[in-house]
Amino acid sequence: MIIVTGAAGFIGSNLVKALNQRGEADIIAVDNLTRGEKFRNLVDAQIADYLDKDELREALVAGELDGEVSAVLHQGACSDTMETDGRYLLDNNYRCSLELLEFCRSEAVPFIYASSAAVYGAGSTFREEAQFEKPLNVYGYSKCLFDQVVRRRWDDNTAQVVGLRYFNVYGPREAHKARMASVAWHFFKQYRAEGRVKLFEGSGGYQAGEQRRDFVSVEDVVAVNLYFLDHPTAFGIFNVGTGRAQTFNEVAVAVVNAVRASRDEDGLSLDAMLSQNIIDYVPFPAGLAEKYQSFTQADLGQLRKAGYDAPFLTVEEGVRRYIGWLLEA
Repeated sequence: MIIVTGAAGFIGSNLVKALNQRGEADIIAVDNLTRGEKFRNLVDAQIADYLDKDELREALVAGELDGEVSAVLHQGACSDTMETDGRYLLDNNYRCSLELLEFCRSEAVPFIYASSAAVYGAGSTFREEAQFEKPLNVYGYSKCLFDQVVRRRWDDNTAQVVGLRYFNVYGPREAHKARMASVAWHFFKQYRAEGRVKLFEGSGGYQAGEQRRDFVSVEDVVAVNLYFLDHPTAFGIFNVGTGRAQTFNEVAVAVVNAVRASRDEDGLSLDAMLSQNIIDYVPFPAGLAEKYQSFTQADLGQLRKAGYDAPFLTVEEGVRRYIGWLLEA
């Protein structure tokens, strides 16, 4: 039996579907459905059981899952980078993760968990080393703190432990994230509703819309998780991005042109979109600019050394596929 936490969320639900496609349905889906609309992400999935996050914690303490679990894919977390309740974030993102880690060690089963590129803050080097980890918010700190504990306890491991630092993930099953959904999702909603998209004005020395992030498709994120599940002797903390920084302008152009293609309309260049007021630049919300990552780009050296050699989708490829899924959905 495989435990997937955050199973009704964005990456977790895509992982459950991918496991189903491999013939695996003996899955305990764990989440917090206080926001009940997330149930939609599991409607077309096959699972053996559902547990609330707190029920899982109680079951671990009571020993109810001892000897029953073959692996834990831990995607559950509060991923709101604007959340300021540090007590909540550290319990949810750090303490819960530590409890699962200790369970996996006691049971000698693989533990693959979601970290985040937020640990790097506003730095310019994105390599899995402590000197480059300078989170700008308590969310990033909660992820960084757990990574630090994992590093200190490598010698205590009885089975595989893998941390995956996700960069800017986009793709199917993220609508419930609302304001924390990817810019690709927001651009799609804006263009369909208003015929235009809104990007932030310049920051960090970059012109408007020219800030650069490593945008990675959830398809690739799932593939990396499954790679490590299939290679239980591999361990470590790894970046999960494309290794290519692309601009917000490029994402906007890809979204608009994917929608236009679905209408049999010709594609437009960035300059054409600007001249037609399809792209608009707006100020940052109060308090965000000073905590904003204007550049991210995953260093994939460690991931490639671990044997993962598959190519990653570009923004143009991944967004086109994503918009196709959204239009069908």
